Amino acid sequence: MTSTTDDEAILRGVLDQWKAAVNAHEPEQVAARFTEDAIFQGLHPYSVGRQGVAEYYDSQPLGMTARYQILETRRLADDLVLGYQSVEFDFTDRPPLTVNLSLLVKRLASSWYIALYQVSLLA
Repeated sequence: MTSTTDDEAILRGVLDQWKAAVNAHEPEQVAARFTEDAIFQGLHPYSVGRQGVAEYYDSQPLGMTARYQILETRRLADDLVLGYQSVEFDFTDRPPLTVNLSLLVKRLASSWYIALYQVSLLA
């Protein structure tokens, strides 16, 4: 297994849990995938910490779901993996929205958490 494969597996582990919580509209479970001091930038003003993440996802419409594709990974340190993803958010009442998502995931004890989440719209 290569480092890139290892890094993708780490990102998939975190993103699959994030996606499951987003798709189930469980904002507290989404926030649980983030570090206590995570920097979060969705499509609204940024926040720091799990509470801001939970509030952001609580404001999302019921029925919104996410699908992602990992495009790039970089191992920055033993306990830090950078990921660049394409994410499509689907809605029940409007067309899908595709965004770019940059993540920095950090290992704390034996689990990985999102320490930085930054979304940008495709041009």
